[in-house]
Amino acid sequence: MADALRSAPIRSAAFRFALLLGLVFAVGAAALLLVVQQQIDGYAREATDGGLRAEAAILKGEYAQLGLSGLTDAMDRRRELGEEAQFRYLLSDAAGRRLYGDLPGEAARPGWNTIEVIEENATSETMTSLGTRLPDGLLLVIATDNFDVRNMRDRLLRFTLLSGVGIALFAVLGGYLTGRLFLRRLDRVNLAVDRIIEGDRSERLPMIGFGPEFDALARNLNRMLDRNTAAMEALRQVSTDIAHDLRTPLTRLHQRLEQMRESEPIDPAMVDEALGQTDEILATFQALLRIGTAEGGVGRQRFRSVDLSELMDRIHLAYEPVAEDAEHGLTADHQAGVVVNGDPELLAQLLTNLIENAIVHTPLGTRIVSRLYHRDGRPIVEISDDGPGVPVHEREKIFRRFYRLDVSRSTKGTGLGLALVAAIAALHRAELDTPDERTGFSVRLTFPDLYPGQ
Repeated sequence: MADALRSAPIRSAAFRFALLLGLVFAVGAAALLLVVQQQIDGYAREATDGGLRAEAAILKGEYAQLGLSGLTDAMDRRRELGEEAQFRYLLSDAAGRRLYGDLPGEAARPGWNTIEVIEENATSETMTSLGTRLPDGLLLVIATDNFDVRNMRDRLLRFTLLSGVGIALFAVLGGYLTGRLFLRRLDRVNLAVDRIIEGDRSERLPMIGFGPEFDALARNLNRMLDRNTAAMEALRQVSTDIAHDLRTPLTRLHQRLEQMRESEPIDPAMVDEALGQTDEILATFQALLRIGTAEGGVGRQRFRSVDLSELMDRIHLAYEPVAEDAEHGLTADHQAGVVVNGDPELLAQLLTNLIENAIVHTPLGTRIVSRLYHRDGRPIVEISDDGPGVPVHEREKIFRRFYRLDVSRSTKGTGLGLALVAAIAALHRAELDTPDERTGFSVRLTFPDLYPGQ
């Protein structure tokens, strides 16, 4: 497919867009020419009419002061200018006889007229004339040609046509070259897509570089690929964990069921034990699936504004008697009005897992503290205890699936509680760390600022 695109740049969108621009330029040039011609024609008419009126007024004054001889002398002086002479004349008496001038006889009409004059070289010249009545029945006709205006109009027409053709050709050539460049860059994207289709999940789309909108599209597509890869990896990890870590409890359950089948009568205690093992397996399945879902980024569509202060207060009230029954102390220090963007159910799961982990894996008399506060505009959650703590070299490992400290192997659990905490924190883009404490152990979550810049 990439080779086909490279060999046909004239079929590219860039080339078609350039052709469209060329057409737009051509239409614009034609419209501009039409407007300019109308303006030139209007100006020429005004200039011609004004010149003829002024000339008629001057000659009429000459006749009034100097009579017929003065009028003819004035017209002679103007004709002596030769090629620079602007006007041509016709003077006729009341009977229509020519008294002076070289305009044809049909020009002897009062008012505004357009006449055709045959020149000495047999060419026809269009002129605008103004006929003025003088005393004693005389008719004075003054005419002027429109050569300069027509010449300017013709030159403008040629220039506009040539410019329009040049712009269109330049647009076509530019579109062709741009199309080739764009397709060469697009080929790299298509090759990357082909490698992704063939199974290379590490491949990502290169930046096209034709503008920020194209690069933004490539980045968003790469983010989508990252999310899909994470979801597939999470699913693969869940499958692997199920295959490896549920083999032993399923084997024990199978053995227990065989014993129940052979026993006469069936011992209720054995049934209860088998049901308990089934519940543990189902809980493990559910935890693994929730971890895989969170790590794959599924669930962000349910995000909304969550009052974390109110949520942590409710969890504290629910677990305070549980901690007392386990001979632990649970206290809360929650700042009011702390809001985050997230899934309230998953956030509640995260907080209960941390508190339950502290209750189950610390000795009697341990004091557990739940804190919520702001730092640099970011909401921070801390669940800490003053128990024996976790060795520094194992703090990162406890957030892995099925990892349990040696001292915790005798307690009930699957080793998935903190793994789910880590997955939910990552889904909410919260920074998870275990700060050093003089005594005990602490888990700290730093959430993004819901209103940055405020």
